[in-house]
Amino acid sequence: MSRAAHPYRQRGRRVWLIRGLVAIWGAMLSAALLLLGAAPFSQATAQGSLQPQVEAYLAQLTDRGFSAKAQGVWLQVGDQVLGQHQGSTPLPAASLSKVATTLAALQQFGPQHRFVTTWLTTGSLTAEGVLQGDLWVLGGEDPFFVWEEAFLVGNALNGQGIRQVRGDLVVVGRFYMNFSQDVARSGALLQQGLDARRWPPEAQVQFQTLPPGTPRPQVEILGSVRLAQQIPATAQVLLRHESPPLIRLLKLMNLYSNNSMAEMLAAAVGGAERVAQIARRAAGIPPAELQLVNGSGLGVKNRISPRADVALLQAIQLFLEKQGLSLADAFAVVGQDGGVLERRLLPRMMIAKSGTLSSISTLAGVLPTEKGDIWFALMNSGAPLANLRTWQEQFLSQLQSQWGAPATLPEHWRPRWRDGGSRLHFALNYSTPGYR
Repeated sequence: MSRAAHPYRQRGRRVWLIRGLVAIWGAMLSAALLLLGAAPFSQATAQGSLQPQVEAYLAQLTDRGFSAKAQGVWLQVGDQVLGQHQGSTPLPAASLSKVATTLAALQQFGPQHRFVTTWLTTGSLTAEGVLQGDLWVLGGEDPFFVWEEAFLVGNALNGQGIRQVRGDLVVVGRFYMNFSQDVARSGALLQQGLDARRWPPEAQVQFQTLPPGTPRPQVEILGSVRLAQQIPATAQVLLRHESPPLIRLLKLMNLYSNNSMAEMLAAAVGGAERVAQIARRAAGIPPAELQLVNGSGLGVKNRISPRADVALLQAIQLFLEKQGLSLADAFAVVGQDGGVLERRLLPRMMIAKSGTLSSISTLAGVLPTEKGDIWFALMNSGAPLANLRTWQEQFLSQLQSQWGAPATLPEHWRPRWRDGGSRLHFALNYSTPGYR
């Protein structure tokens, strides 16, 4: 509660005492209702200077038949709440669930973590480039292993002299390809990706996006694709493929709201409940205000309160600042990044994540202005969905107009990550005498 000058003036000792007690009781009740079980929100209490705008926004919705109970709003600057509606009520979050997944993944792995996929063999290589034995793949939960990665690995195997595999392609662990969580299907896609003669049309299209002169890999696998529980002790490592750093994966996931990537990352963390536990602890959110059944937000059972949405984003910013990064390294900057927000008429330089289901539109982030950064969460339900999006856009644009739009993205919100993409590491023991 702000300790600004007391609004009451002394008009006699008795009046002063009565009004003072009423003010204290009112402040305590307001804090209790707003902060029930929420330690990180201890300084965010009273409705403030943006509450009239919130009321006008809600009136716009209710006048058109939308239920006030299905809407949520939270506006905050620093640790001061300036407006809210149902701020502590958990509402369908849609893809704002990915904000919790983002925080949990950062806490679990760190922003520079890379997921490693390993290729091994139990056979020997002939002078003609034939691998006499199986090619093994040990999945490392890489959520961004796509056609281009398969081309890269295929060319690397060609570079080691491997042209044909007489045995099977054997997959162990969580190997994902092209955003498929079906390991068997991912193995079949990999078999195609390693050999340009078997590419489907979509692989051909993706190859055209690579730099001119990129070789077309030819690793023919004569056997089948099968799954196994563990790598044989006698297997020798051929190469290791590393994903881009986690911070880059999170940015891609959030830019395009990729549900498959979110589910894969949630699984890597330990599942939806583990994601919720980590995120609640990191942001200090009461259990009732963050409820997840998956990491992506598909379905209406994922529920987050508006103030918890903001707390998650602030926790991510705090974590990334300590790593020399910013929120813009993990989420879209409107007007600078592509993705799902690119098509919306939102204020420029806003950093945000959206969520959409059939009758649900959610949006949360930070709105830079000349008077300060407005942290916000808008959680709306009803139909038509297009109207909800339009009113969100108008509401945020009006806020930025009232407080002043900065000429450029403030320094503390600029993206700072500059690293490259995937990496390949070749096994040192591949050229051991007697192997090749």
